[in-house]
Amino acid sequence: MKLFSRFSLLLLAAVLLLSAGCVKPQEPTDEVIVSGDAYKAAEIPDDNNRVFYEIFVGSFSDSNGDGIGDLRGIINRMDYLNDGKPDSGLSLGIEGIWLTPIFASNSYHKYNVNDFYKVDPQFGTKDDLVELITLCHERGVKLILDLPINHTSRQCEWFQKFKAAHQSGDVSNSFYNFYSWYDKNTDRAPGGRTFSQLTGSHYYECNFDGDMPELNFDSEQVRSAVLEIAKYYLDLGIDGFRFDAAKYIYFGDNPSSSEFWIWYLKELRKINPDVYTVAEVWDSDGVTDIYYPATNCFDFTMAGSSGIIAQTANRGDVNRLATYVESYLKKVQSLRSSATIVPFIANHDSDRAAGYLLTANGTMQMAANLYLLGPGSPFIYYGEEIGMRGSRGSANTDANRRLAMVWGDEDTVRDPQGTTYASSSQITSTVVDQKLDESSLYTYYKKLLMIRRANPEIAHGTYTALKSDGTKLGGFEATYNGSTVLVLHNTAWESKTIDLSTRTDRVPSALRAVIGAEDATLSGTTLTIGAQTSVVIACK
Repeated sequence: MKLFSRFSLLLLAAVLLLSAGCVKPQEPTDEVIVSGDAYKAAEIPDDNNRVFYEIFVGSFSDSNGDGIGDLRGIINRMDYLNDGKPDSGLSLGIEGIWLTPIFASNSYHKYNVNDFYKVDPQFGTKDDLVELITLCHERGVKLILDLPINHTSRQCEWFQKFKAAHQSGDVSNSFYNFYSWYDKNTDRAPGGRTFSQLTGSHYYECNFDGDMPELNFDSEQVRSAVLEIAKYYLDLGIDGFRFDAAKYIYFGDNPSSSEFWIWYLKELRKINPDVYTVAEVWDSDGVTDIYYPATNCFDFTMAGSSGIIAQTANRGDVNRLATYVESYLKKVQSLRSSATIVPFIANHDSDRAAGYLLTANGTMQMAANLYLLGPGSPFIYYGEEIGMRGSRGSANTDANRRLAMVWGDEDTVRDPQGTTYASSSQITSTVVDQKLDESSLYTYYKKLLMIRRANPEIAHGTYTALKSDGTKLGGFEATYNGSTVLVLHNTAWESKTIDLSTRTDRVPSALRAVIGAEDATLSGTTLTIGAQTSVVIACK
């Protein structure tokens, strides 16, 4: 089965593809809108609808031959991510980058921080970071940092001062209550939490790992300290943050944790009103809702092998997904008017999507259609666009989900320490291979992002789920600046023909884009859409 048989776009987008040298678009037909105005309107996306790309820094690209990815490696790969030329068709076309923690740390993942004000020497220097910030901004790309402030490492100066204060019994020391702790001689350990011995009968809280002591956010000193960290990087030019373990600020107490983030975001917006933030609240929507008054949150209901995107891509009911998205958008925007959803299918803490969604049978491509041709601020995990694999399996290590990017050139980046994933299980089709292959997953992702940019209604517009007519084929309509499009997906393994007049009151006028395993045609209000195929339709 072909990955896609036709890719109709705005004329400008067709020109972009032609300039890429590895793609052969059809000549525009009567069905293709030939105005580039819509594309131009979306050249600089707002922060609520950017497509972000998560980079696990140590596994992405190595610039100095030590096998560890670094900031210079990312700088060297910016032309792959975004070359700053929207009309070139030569880059993936991402609009934002999320870097996993870059701070000084003894671990490969850097989530247990020794010094928040120092770039880890394995990753480079402050100057490298500033250069990357500048390069991103020159190309219209937002750069956000992963900020794990729920905990530090035991090597952090703060923890050393905290420990010394307890060893000496100096209760007047300002660091005495800097971390969460209890005295087993006088207190009962809070239920459900994990503690390790600090000194004598004193135990510090460490719910993730013994080397991740948890800060005490009842301390004004702690709150001031974590606010200064964010201010430092915002002043440096960073555009915002991904907040790790957001619901654990007060373990098991979501309202108190949310109150902290409301305060924190209020203070950050005093520094930069346009700061971009997204929180990791790994839980059901009902819990995530508690945090939306402060910040957008990743949508875990959509993600993973059991998430609604994967379920839908595997011949599931698109109407269920569309109804969910419509409902959840309304919900989060009722909690904060500027809120939006943040869909993804995998990240550094989950098994890679190409392990449960297959390129060969088209489910990987369909999953990408479902979340990238939709509202919100979608996040792509590095290597997802080439179908990289990686999973825990029977091993108790997330390193297997954070494997080295498969470049296929002279890049020396290696898998992180602790990896047990068999190299023979990794894909053999590299970035170099896929960039030269018009039927590759990489080319498919690039085309999806071009469709999204060429049709700003998708990301910017009001979202209304289309009426269901008893079939699994479904989608939504979106209106932006007076222009309306319909986005429909056929996840079935056979072609479908429907009368759009039963789905929407809008009058379809032209096919703007077709992407998937097969073709699609529009005759009046009758749409015939091939198996595992998605379309964008302009309306009068």
